Order: sequence, then C-alpha cells, then structure tokens
Amino acid sequence: MKQKIRFEKNIKEGKLVILESSEVDPGFVMPLLEEEYSLAGVAKASAEGSKAFRQIIRRKSFFPTSEVCMKLFEGTVDFFKNDKDLVVIIEYDDADTFPKEERFILEDDDVELDQILEEDGETSEDEIKEIDDGEDSLRYSPEDISEHEN
Repeated sequence: MKQKIRFEKNIKEGKLVILESSEVDPGFVMPLLEEEYSLAGVAKASAEGSKAFRQIIRRKSFFPTSEVCMKLFEGTVDFFKNDKDLVVIIEYDDADTFPKEERFILEDDDVELDQILEEDGETSEDEIKEIDDGEDSLRYSPEDISEHEN
C-alpha cells in the first residue's frame, strides 16, 4: 500500500500536525489518522537525531516501523530547521519494506518433467478392480443402532 505522511506546522500555535493517509485502491486515498504534537518538541528531537525523533513521534495510534521512522526523519530534517516551510509530504510504499526474493529458476537437470508425466499416466483394469474390491467402503444396514448415526 502506498502511504503518505503529511507534516503541517502551525507556528502561531506552536503545533505540528501529522496526517497519515493510504491508497486503498488505485487512485483512491483514504485518511487514516491525525496526530498533534508540540512543534518545538519535535524540532528539538529532530535536531538531536533519528532515535530521539522516533521516540517523540511514536504513539499508541501512530507507530511507524523503524525503517519508516528513518525515512520520515531524513525527509523532515531540513523542514524543521526552516520556518518558511509549513508543509512537507513523505511518501512510501509498504511493499518496499519487504525483502526482495531471489528469482526461482528451474534447471533442466533438476526435474525430468516428461518422465514424471509418462510414468504415472495410466491405471490398468486390474488395479482399478483391486481398488474397488477393498474392504474400506462404508456399509449401512437399518438394524445398525450405533450412536454415530447421522
């Protein structure tokens, strides 16, 4: 899912608002949450480094992963140093956080597919009769009064 984190400064009130939204369908963005912080507190934490920044922005309702926190920190360092910028938007895709998988390539020596298909392709009549004559079929008689009746 594509995510957008929007940081909005309200310098007059000394507040920072973080808005998180997500693309739930292609082209359809849905707001997920809005959190309010002390602008001076977050700016101070940002100046102290990524660990302090991560600790101050994480809350019970807004808890980005360490990797996302690092991306938010890196994208907002200059934003908190400059009073002229009032809004910054950080975008990321959740799929980018998953490890990349190695591509699976089937080697010709690994499996002889044609041989497997030819080996077990037919069942003789004798084999079918042997299966049908088995004692594993269920039988029911009206006199059966077992407790496992349906």
